Amino acid sequence: MAKHSLSLQETKDDSLRQKIIDIAQQEIGVQEKTGNNDGDRVEEYLRYTDLGKGYAWCSAFVSWCYGQTGLPEPRNPWSPALFPNARTYCRGDACRRPITLTQINPADIFGIYGQSVRRINHVGLIKDIQGKYLRTIEGNSNNRVESKRRHLFTVHALADWIGGGR
Repeated sequence: MAKHSLSLQETKDDSLRQKIIDIAQQEIGVQEKTGNNDGDRVEEYLRYTDLGKGYAWCSAFVSWCYGQTGLPEPRNPWSPALFPNARTYCRGDACRRPITLTQINPADIFGIYGQSVRRINHVGLIKDIQGKYLRTIEGNSNNRVESKRRHLFTVHALADWIGGGR
């Protein structure tokens, strides 16, 4: 019986993950109005995390996508806050191990480390994996929402806000 329950939970999680990705994909092409972290839709993402125009919005975008499904978390405009220990399943070199590829799911959150600020300073959603590359959907990338291809080597942390701790 427990095995059947797990299967139902996995199906529910998969459906929720796909819904988050579908929401994010519909936003691809949204761009800033003047290149200053502004514009109607960008400001909507920022408002979701209690900020106004002018702030970096990659984390607000991820939070907004989750929120559109009814999930209360994550809801934070600060990129490092999306990687609490309870949700993060790899950091640094651990993200480059082959086993990590088997742990990644759609709608997991990736974090990019910025050397100049010495912290995670960019985040986005994982759409899927192609070999050692992640296909992503990210806000505030080239002043817009876009899909990118990132090598796993460039990722500093991965977090799962759907399946809980690992």
